[in-house]
Order: sequence, then C-alpha cells, then structure tokens
Amino acid sequence: MTFWWPLLVIAFAVAICKFLLMLIPPNVPSIEVDTSDVLDDGNQTKENSFIYIPSRRQTDKVQCYEPATMKYLGYFPALKPDEVKERVTQARKAQKIWAKSSFKQRRQFLRILLKYIIEHQELICEVSSRDTGKTMVDASLGEIMTTCEKLTWLLSEGEKWLKPEYRSCGRSMIHKTARVEFHPLGVIGAIVSWNYPFHNIFNPMLAAVFSGNSIVIKVSEHASWSGCFYLHIIQSALAAVGAPENLVEVITGFAETGEALVSSVDKIIFVGSPGVGKMIMRHAADTLIPVTLELGGKDAFIVCEDADVAHVAQIAVRGALQSSGQNCAGAERFYVHKDIYSSFVAEVVKIVKSVTAGPPLVGKYDMGAICMQEHAEKLQSLINDALDKGAEIVGRGSVGNIGEGAVDQYFPPTVIVNVNHTMKLMQDEAFGPIMPIMKFGTDEEAVNLANDSKYGLGCAVFSGSQRRAREIASQLHCGVAAVNDFASTYMCQSLPFGGVKDSGFGRFAGIEGLRACCLVKSVAEDRWWPFIKTKIPKPIQYPISENGFEFQESLVQVLYGLNIWDRLRALVDVLKMISEHNNTSNKNSKRRTD
Repeated sequence: MTFWWPLLVIAFAVAICKFLLMLIPPNVPSIEVDTSDVLDDGNQTKENSFIYIPSRRQTDKVQCYEPATMKYLGYFPALKPDEVKERVTQARKAQKIWAKSSFKQRRQFLRILLKYIIEHQELICEVSSRDTGKTMVDASLGEIMTTCEKLTWLLSEGEKWLKPEYRSCGRSMIHKTARVEFHPLGVIGAIVSWNYPFHNIFNPMLAAVFSGNSIVIKVSEHASWSGCFYLHIIQSALAAVGAPENLVEVITGFAETGEALVSSVDKIIFVGSPGVGKMIMRHAADTLIPVTLELGGKDAFIVCEDADVAHVAQIAVRGALQSSGQNCAGAERFYVHKDIYSSFVAEVVKIVKSVTAGPPLVGKYDMGAICMQEHAEKLQSLINDALDKGAEIVGRGSVGNIGEGAVDQYFPPTVIVNVNHTMKLMQDEAFGPIMPIMKFGTDEEAVNLANDSKYGLGCAVFSGSQRRAREIASQLHCGVAAVNDFASTYMCQSLPFGGVKDSGFGRFAGIEGLRACCLVKSVAEDRWWPFIKTKIPKPIQYPISENGFEFQESLVQVLYGLNIWDRLRALVDVLKMISEHNNTSNKNSKRRTD
C-alpha cells in the first residue's frame, strides 16, 4: 500500500487539473461571414421575387429556387471544363503550402468552424431548409449535429490517426523498424448530393483539409445556393488561421462540370446514384485515381416479435420520414414479425396520420417540400405498381396549406402493406416518405428478405434480446448496422460510413475515411544504424554459388519452420554453408595473392 498511495494521489491530482482546465474556455476567435446573399431582408428586387418554374434543359446557369414556395433564389455559373481545371490548379498551389501546416493550425481551423456553427445554428439550418425543403428540426439533426460530432472527433483524435504507425518487422527483418506514414494526396475532388447540403460539403472537406489536402467540391445543381454560402463560412475560417486562398473551392454546374473535376484531381469522392457512380468510375479510370462511392440504399428495418412496438414504431417513422422523407434514403423496407404485425402497423398508421407536410419554415409542419422537380410523380408510380400487384395503402399523412401560386412539390407520408419483392417499391430506391411493411416468420426469413436487394448500405434490427438482434445484424450484407436503434452509427464519427453492392464502396468518416485522403506509405529502416545493416549472405552474392538454392531452403526453415528442432538443424546447415563459402573465398584469395 505504501507504494500505491503516492501513485493514486498523483493520478487524482492529474484528473483534478484536467477538470479545471476544461473550465477555462479556449481562445477561439470569432469570424465575420458575409450573409447578404442569403438573408431575406424584405427588399428583394422584382427579379428575385417571382415564382420560378425550373427549365427542363441545362443552360450556362444553375438557377436556384425554394422547392417549398418556388421562390427564385438566384443563379450561379455552370463552369466549363477549362474553368474547373483552373480552379483545381489554384487549389493545387494552395495545397503545397498547406501540406506544411502544423496540426495546431489545423485544429484551430476546426475550433473556429465549430464556434461559428454553434453560434449560427438557426442561420445554417434556415439556408438548408430554404434550398432543399427540409424542416428546421431535420436540418439540425442531419446537418448540425453530425458536423459538430465530426469536428469534435477530429479535434480529439485526428492527429493521433495521421501520425506514423509502427508495425512489426517479421523474423527476417528483425534488425529493422517498420512503419506506415500518411501523407496528403494533393487535391481531393468531391461531387456531393443535395440531400444534406451543409454536411455533404463539410464531411469530405474536414477530412481532406485536416489531412493536409486541398479540396474542390462540385455541389448539386439542386443545392447550389446553400453550398456557395457555406463556402463563405469555410473561407472565413481558413483566412483566420492564415491558410492559403483557394484551399477549399465550391464549384457549380452540371454533368460536364463534374466530369472535368474527375479528370483533374488526385482522388474523387462521389455521393449520388449508382448510375452516375458508374460514370464517375469510367472517367476516373483514365487517370487511375482512387474513388470513394456512396450510392444510396434500400435499408432494411427488422422488428422481431419481442420488441417494444410503440417505441420501435416511433423510430420507424422517423427512419422513413427523416429529413422531410425525400431527402434521405433512410429506412425503405420494413420487415415485421407476423405475431406483432397488426399492432405494429396500427401504431405506425396512428403516428403517420399525425404527420403534416408543408412549407418547412412554418414551424407547425413535420415535413417539407420535395427538392427535385417531378420526384413526386416517381414516388406515385412506385406506389401504383405496388397497388397493381396487390398492395394496399392503410394510412397517409396530410399536406398543409402550401400557399397560392406555388407548385405542388409535396408528397404525404404513406404506409402500405401486403407488399412483396416483385414490386418495384421493394427493390428500387424510393428516396421518399413511403413505408412498405412486410411480414416474416423466422429470423432466417428476415435475413433472406433483407439481403434480397441490389443495395447494401445500412440496416436496423430490433429485438428484446440484444444478442438476437446482434446475430441477425451480423448476417446482413451491408456496411452499416444499428442494433436496437436507427442511424446511430452515423453519430459515432469514429466509425467508417459506406456500403456494398450498388450502394458503392470505400468509406468516409472515421479513421478509414480520414486515412483514405492520404498516400499510405510503407517505410522500413535499420533499427540500430549504423551498427547493424542488411548484408547479402555470401552463398547468394553474385556470382551465386552452386549451393545457393540449398542455402535459401535452409534459411527459410530457420526463419519459418514450425518445429524448433528442425529450425535448429537448419541453422547449423546455414552456418556451415556460410563457413564453407568463406573458407573457399579465402583460399581463392590466397592463391591470387601468391
């Protein structure tokens, strides 16, 4: 006890000191961000106040509007290939400077961003809401919280995972040290979707910049207005830490713009549809750059008979309708055990009937407008196909007052039963507020149904037995699994995110996502330099001796033999051959001297 007492006192003192340091607020400067482009002060010109009907063809402008009200927001240029390549060139110059920055400087950049986000949550969410149609609550959950979590994780662990990592050397290189180094790749390119305009920019940007890269982000033509404002926040924070200009760029345009980006950068990250993802891969093959693809999903939501029906039903509806329903793949297939099927459907219908879609900035609505024009028609076609094949609608939410003159881009949340896998609704990604619910009888059947999909992004499994839920989840062929919860994995930013099959490959977020922005370099060097170095044994030096292969056989046995006695006998043979070769060499040397 005499020995341990001082150690306990020291440990307690260190803990107290750490706690007291937490009470001292960090010195993080505030930044000023130009908000004139996004704040509606009531003095808009006539040009910027009309109800906008989107063009069906691509032009030299990306025209932006609020999907909830069709109010015109402005336009941005659709960049041509030479303009994109010029932006990448400028980003490459900035990256060469930033690659030499310290982790202290990079952490300060993150703290400044975190401070601004926390102090301006309403502004950030309102911009996201106006551009995509999602509600303020959904914007906070999907945009603010996930980004703050990523910032916090990088501040806490980012440097740790980018430092050289030492590995074992093996038996033949015991006199060496072996390590993995993580160096910036250069310019990262990202082509991101419209569903989370704030997070989809910050997610790849934070990993790229913290690991020493620059990044050029092509935002969706459906969310360019918000994306260009969010760039102002990033640029202001970079300027505050003395980072070079053009380190982070946001570009606008259509397919031509994205293709030019793919052919110019050192790695491409793409968030979007499988069809476009395949096109990205084909273009990336020309320059053989690494690709990370996140291509959506058809996530299975499995509910066993021993689950808490009321609790899980509330989570199920949130999983299906989150981010205004149309703005996230979320849970799209619901498999419920036959013993609780009726009660679960009834509980879900009760919740869904209380849900109302309407203008998202009006606080009384649970869901907003559909971002993409004509998407409501696609959703209705999926439902019609299911109805034609025997499905039945058992509950729908409502659509509130959307205002006079606005285009109807709202879709009521819909619960549909008697579904099966012959229906497009159970196979194609809906990206909408529809809940198709199907029965299962055994755990094996649930696993087979969930795996019967071309997608493999995520899943959620609910059971009163956590062991049972874990066992089912372990058999599902997907990249992300939540046990007795939904989407909780994405709030753990230490975990990688991504899928398999048509959901793509590669990972962002977590250690894997951070290191995916790096050139991973293996390094070996002498452990006790200059005293011990690698020397080629005499029998296999040029010209190779007659017993060279025999020597190699014995050497392999010495190093890797499974039996200690065989290894010792082989060692004797190795030493004997080296000795004989040395004696022969000495005799030959003496003859030449004589």
